[in-house]
Amino acid sequence: MLKNKIYKYFFNEILKNFIIILLTFTAIAWVVRAVNFLDLMVEDGYGSAIYFKYSVLNITTIISRFIPLAFLLSLTISVIKFERQKELLILWTTGLTKIKLVNIFLLIAFFITIFQLILSLLINPFLLNKSRSLLSQSTSLEINTILRSADFSDTFNDITFYIDNKNNNNELENIFIKDEIGNLSTIINESGNKSNTTIIAKKGFLANEKLILFNGVIQSLNEKNEIKNVFFEKTELGLSNATTRTIKQPKIQETSSLLLFECIFSKKFDSSINNCSGEDYKTNVVETLSRRLGSPLYIPLISIITSFLLIYKKEKTYSFLRKYMLFILSFVMLILAEILLKYTGLSPLMTLLYLMLPITLTFMLYLYLLRKILTEKIRK
Repeated sequence: MLKNKIYKYFFNEILKNFIIILLTFTAIAWVVRAVNFLDLMVEDGYGSAIYFKYSVLNITTIISRFIPLAFLLSLTISVIKFERQKELLILWTTGLTKIKLVNIFLLIAFFITIFQLILSLLINPFLLNKSRSLLSQSTSLEINTILRSADFSDTFNDITFYIDNKNNNNELENIFIKDEIGNLSTIINESGNKSNTTIIAKKGFLANEKLILFNGVIQSLNEKNEIKNVFFEKTELGLSNATTRTIKQPKIQETSSLLLFECIFSKKFDSSINNCSGEDYKTNVVETLSRRLGSPLYIPLISIITSFLLIYKKEKTYSFLRKYMLFILSFVMLILAEILLKYTGLSPLMTLLYLMLPITLTFMLYLYLLRKILTEKIRK
């Protein structure tokens, strides 16, 4: 019963530190990324509600990126803390073996590995795809935020706006618009002959997804290369057909793992996977799947490397340097994993190496650690 309480205590302490560190890193990174997402409102004209939802849906991706590093820090900090507070010494005097504590570390690593696999393979692609669909399905844009004084705006496909001045009442002055394929509904293209259109107006304002212009000219170049000029005192431009440059097709990291596996192994793949037959695309698919499957496998390896802290006595010479060396070694393994990941799409051998390396090293280091603990016990 005593042993169970002690094991539970160590389990809870390590898990608590892990959650605190992970949430701290995630919060900092999410704030930075959310600032970058402000372009959705400033440059692309999406509303604040879309911006907030899009930012929130990206949180789990940030969490999964920081899980290995957060686990390394939490485990290292916890072991050093247990040693400084003599808790490990109390543990050994009660007759508990070090290998059981190592197994606790592995058990925690196993649960965290499963958690990251679920995030990487299932939750992250689903939420990222959801965030992309928010942008593609959104029809209402804050166009007032796009049009700024003395600035060219090409947020819309094949349409360029230039506003010389925009006053406090959101009234526009000296307006220039270049519509290359006739997306804007004007009195010219209603006649049916249009290729591209240039519009110049002295004043204007936005109302109900329409641009109301005053005192200007519409110059149209039709398919026969004939220029037609129409002067107006007032006209309305419909903006409903204008589309933004925001990427609406899901990227590879936003595609479900099932579809990516289908892209690699199935000859008849889902039509929703664009360019699946291309070699470059498949290379990126392999790299993405390797990240989703392989990165979590390095977590148990980290727990084994950190467990070597248990076999070094405090009075041993230069023991404090060894602690830092073990931490650096674990950190280097995480960096090595990121480096190897870049080569996984080049050949099946590199993919296999990336996936098997953490499993093999974990098994070998566990046997070596077990031997060191048994040798240490015999000497005592």
